[in-house]
Amino acid sequence: MKAIGVFPGKASSAHLIDVPRPALEDIPHGRGVMVRILRLGLDGTDKEINAGEYGTAPDGQDYLITGHESLGRVEEIGPAVTEFAPGDYVVARVRRAGDSLYDLIDTPDMTTDDAYYEHGISRVNGFLTEYYVEDPRYLIKIPQGLKHVAVLLEPTSVAEKGIIEAYEIQRRLKVWQPRRAAVLGAGTIGLLATVILRNRGLAVTTFGLDEPPYLNSDLAEAVGAAYISTKQQSLAQNAAQTGGYDLVFEAAGYSPIVFDAMCHLVAKNGILVLSSVTGGMRRSEVPSDAINLDFVLGNKVMFGTVNANREHFEAGVQDLAVAEAQYPGWLSRLLTHPVHGLDHYDEALAALGAPGAIKVFVEIAEA
Repeated sequence: MKAIGVFPGKASSAHLIDVPRPALEDIPHGRGVMVRILRLGLDGTDKEINAGEYGTAPDGQDYLITGHESLGRVEEIGPAVTEFAPGDYVVARVRRAGDSLYDLIDTPDMTTDDAYYEHGISRVNGFLTEYYVEDPRYLIKIPQGLKHVAVLLEPTSVAEKGIIEAYEIQRRLKVWQPRRAAVLGAGTIGLLATVILRNRGLAVTTFGLDEPPYLNSDLAEAVGAAYISTKQQSLAQNAAQTGGYDLVFEAAGYSPIVFDAMCHLVAKNGILVLSSVTGGMRRSEVPSDAINLDFVLGNKVMFGTVNANREHFEAGVQDLAVAEAQYPGWLSRLLTHPVHGLDHYDEALAALGAPGAIKVFVEIAEA
């Protein structure tokens, strides 16, 4: 079967390869689920892996099949599988369990192992191919009514994890009732965080770099959020007007804005969620004493979040369903750049970061 592989650490090495089709028996004890991949979303991670910045091949291979944002349909199940049936639509979790305590309790996104297992990224092949076989524990069932937008579930799960953890941390305050939230970044995860927070009833301001009107600002405003371009108003200027935010979700992919948010946006007893993976060597000069004092006296929290587990994927299904019901067609507008067929994977990689691109995805088979 066809797949797209890279040689980790080698720039621009993405290429079409032929690999053996997996078998149900690859998963022991009759627990295999054969999945036909229908759509595969791409993001900055795939671009950076193809640039040779990171990525690790599975043991015994010199290549890594990329892609981690999948949507598929169950084709066949093993004799001990009761959770799924042929014809079910599914999304696969990205992290696989390692050896730490957190892996053993099915939260591999919190692993303390130095070597982690992540489809299409680290030590496990990804989904930019035609079929995969998986254990049911790693699959999330998708309602029929969401199959057209379910390729967004993996990035949704990232936003869900950050927001759910923020609420969990803020239980320390006993009576925390956030009313106002800021989202830094108006890309895929930023817009999905915006709609999740709106689903929770918060007043949301989404900050992006580009000046409105354009598609991303229109999408933020379509769910009742305010959109502000940082070219037109700085975070400091906004904070002077608003007094700051109870919850700040960072998804900008630009590390200096983190320190700007720490200085200005986080209200007393507030929380700042960092979700961007920034692999560069950018440096910033910051007022460290002022930031430290403000966080201490204001009882403020900042934490990082990466990947997601089953709880967050399932919460994502619920929020996608609410968004589809509340704002019909909104999620489909995020799917801006379809590419048809694995043979045209280079077009998908080229579209990442292109003007107007929100979610680039490859149509591998018909739903």
